[in-house]
Amino acid sequence: MVTTSRRVERHENEPDSVGLNPLFARPGEATELPKFRLPAGESLPETAYQIVHDEAMLDGNARLNLATFVGTWMDEHAQRLYLEAADKNMIDKDEYPQTAAVETRCWTMLADLWHAPDPEHTIGTSTIGSSEACMLGGLALKRRWQHARRAAGKSTERPNLVMSSAVQVCWEKFCNYFDVEPRYVPISWDHKVLDGYELEKYVDENTIGVVAILGVTYTGMYEPVEKIAQALDRIQETTGLDVPIHVDGASGAMIAPFLQPDLRWDFAVDRVASISTSGHKYGLVYPGVGWVVWRSADALPDDLVFKVSYLGGEMPTFALNFSRPGAQVLLQYYMFLRLGIEGYTRVQGASRDVALYLSGEIAKMPAFELWNDGSDIPVFAWRLKPDHTKNWNLYHLSDRLRMKGWLVPAYPMPADLPDVTVQRVVVRNGLSHDLASAFLADLREEVAYLDALTGPMPAEAHHPGFHH
Repeated sequence: MVTTSRRVERHENEPDSVGLNPLFARPGEATELPKFRLPAGESLPETAYQIVHDEAMLDGNARLNLATFVGTWMDEHAQRLYLEAADKNMIDKDEYPQTAAVETRCWTMLADLWHAPDPEHTIGTSTIGSSEACMLGGLALKRRWQHARRAAGKSTERPNLVMSSAVQVCWEKFCNYFDVEPRYVPISWDHKVLDGYELEKYVDENTIGVVAILGVTYTGMYEPVEKIAQALDRIQETTGLDVPIHVDGASGAMIAPFLQPDLRWDFAVDRVASISTSGHKYGLVYPGVGWVVWRSADALPDDLVFKVSYLGGEMPTFALNFSRPGAQVLLQYYMFLRLGIEGYTRVQGASRDVALYLSGEIAKMPAFELWNDGSDIPVFAWRLKPDHTKNWNLYHLSDRLRMKGWLVPAYPMPADLPDVTVQRVVVRNGLSHDLASAFLADLREEVAYLDALTGPMPAEAHHPGFHH
């Protein structure tokens, strides 16, 4: 999948070159290197390393980043394995057949974990992340709908996909890129997630599927997959429309099996056709791997699958990317072997304990009101009480916390709740009770500082600090 980013604007007085520290410059080397052009000559590896190292040092401390879901810590054995496998290309099944075999083992394990009827005879794939996995799930929904419509002699124009207004941006991209009309069911204080309420207003004969999110990006709350399926059952009873569900389990699909084993959200719900997740979120792997699994092989239309030569036979492949790292797939297998069900339960439970501790303490602060407490995935959000102060807002608090090294985003809720601004904390493996206590101490200190203001803070140029 091709990704682009907006060019970072240069500061008005930013120099065009990097000046070298005399301690690292060697006799005969240039003392300055251009920032925006390829240098004319070579540099010693030690010099180039030091320049890049110093540039990267200016990034935030990943362990203090409470904004991202993406993994920021793995143990030393995983790091060794990462280096050993850095040259493996996941798409090259012929050159790296054992890595391809490990990939199959991983998604088969997930199919079993998610109660697929016949895990060994279903189909799945690794991806570069959960966004690509979602797009593959969406493409399968669209193609299945097209086949059914053509078989019935009906038009395949104007497909639509139904989802919450709090959906992650990858679904907006899917609809944009693949010509599908997005139909957003608004969230509200009464319906904080997509829960099946008034779903019949959004579903029609052109609906390719409904997306259920197991861990909404904005707040971490689960959407009740079984209730959504029951609403679709009622719709089918009255209209005959058989609408499948894709579960976007970017985070929750690696939490619910361990912390909420009795929750019915996966292939145990008959209407669930496919499930996606991030290996690099609560799968506990460094960035660069996601997974998608279908209920059965026939849930993925065969005309979406390409066949490539593999050990004298054929290997099916379905992806938006071509060349991509194989190392993260091996890291995922390492984590599955390293932790197992017992280990994942313990690690995810520790994260949830920290989330509940943090949310409980924040709920006691007079300034705040919780949106949720982190009892689904270890993620929770809060808002500033409307009558607490006129002198500061959550954007100011976010800026103050950043000065202490903590990245805690403030952002508006979706368009249906435009006047609600929240802050969110994501608790990942590595955020210990000690670090959580240090964060609380800094949070209380900054709130006290802001509460002591005798006049309002400036409010210009505040904007949401995350899209992830």
